[in-house]
Amino acid sequence: MPTITPGDKVLVSGANGFIATWVVRKFLEKGYAVRGTVRSADKSKFLQDSFKSYGDKFEEGAFDEAVKGVNAIAHTASPFYLNAASLDELIGPAVNGTVSILKSAAKNGQNLKRVVVTSSCASVLEVGVDKVFSELDWNELAIREIKEQGDSAPGPSKYRASKTLAEKAAWEFYEKNKSDIKWDLSVLNPPFVFGPAIHDVKSTDALNTSARQWYETVLVDGKSKDFLTVQGSAYIDVRDVAESHVLALEKEAAGGERIIISAGTFYLPVNAANALSPSPIPSHTPLPVGYPDVATKDPVKYDTTKGARILGLKYRTKEELTRDTLADFEKRGW
Repeated sequence: MPTITPGDKVLVSGANGFIATWVVRKFLEKGYAVRGTVRSADKSKFLQDSFKSYGDKFEEGAFDEAVKGVNAIAHTASPFYLNAASLDELIGPAVNGTVSILKSAAKNGQNLKRVVVTSSCASVLEVGVDKVFSELDWNELAIREIKEQGDSAPGPSKYRASKTLAEKAAWEFYEKNKSDIKWDLSVLNPPFVFGPAIHDVKSTDALNTSARQWYETVLVDGKSKDFLTVQGSAYIDVRDVAESHVLALEKEAAGGERIIISAGTFYLPVNAANALSPSPIPSHTPLPVGYPDVATKDPVKYDTTKGARILGLKYRTKEELTRDTLADFEKRGW
C-alpha cells in the first residue's frame, strides 16, 4: 500500500487523550494536517488553543464525516481504567469504537491509505506466564476470565479483555473487508505508557491511569515494600508512542502488521527518580526511598525485534522519561 507523506491529512480519534495529544503534536510538527475527534466542546476548546500556532492545519469532526478526505487514521480512543464495576463499561466502548471507525473508513475513506490502531500489550501478555511474548501471542486468559466470572472478574482482567477483544475485532473486520477497501491496517501494542502530559489535566486526580500510578509510586509516600518490590512491567515514553504512530503510517512495511513497541522493563521506579542529580522536582525533597538492596528482575519480557526492523525507533531512556516527567510535575506545582 502507498504510505503517507508530510502534507497529507491524518484523522486522530480521541484527540484530547494523554497519548493522542502527543500524536497530534507529532504529526503537526512533521508537516501533516490533522483532524481530531473529541467527545465534548470543552475538550475541543483546549485542543484548539493548544494547536492554534498551526493555523488551519488542525481541525475537528465526527467519525462518518471526519474520515472524508483524510489520508490516514490514528485510532487512539479507548477507555483505560482498572476498577470498572461492569464489563459493559469497557468492552462495549472499546470494541464498538474500534469497529465504528473502521466501518466509517470503509464507507467514506476514498482517499484513505492506512489505519493505525492503538492497541496494547494487554492484548498480548497473559499474567503469570513466564515467557517472552511476541506479536503471535494473544491474551486468551483475560477473555476466559470475563466469560467465567462476568462482572465479578478483577478490574485489570476486564481492561485486558477489552483491549484483546477490540484488537481482535479490528483484525476480523480488516480481513473480512480487505478485498473491497483500498487501505490497510497496522496495530501498535505498547505496554505501560508514561511521560510528561500536554493534554488538559488540571490536577493529579485527573491524570490518566498509567500516569497516576507512576505519580503515586514515585512521589506519594506510603506505598508498601511488597508493592514496590513486586510491581513491575514494561514501559514506553508517551513521546515515543506518538513517534511510532507517525512511523507506522509512513513505513510501507508496517501495513498489515501487529507491532509491539516497548522500551524495556521498569522495576522500582522510585530508585530511578532518586538517582537523578540534581533533582528535577526540588519541591519534593527528599523523595520517597525505594529498596536498592532488593534484587531486580525483568517482570515481563517482550520480543521487540519486529518493531525495531519495521519502525527503527530509538527509544528514550528510563532516566530521560523520569527526569522530564518530574520536571513537568514541578512546573505544574504537583
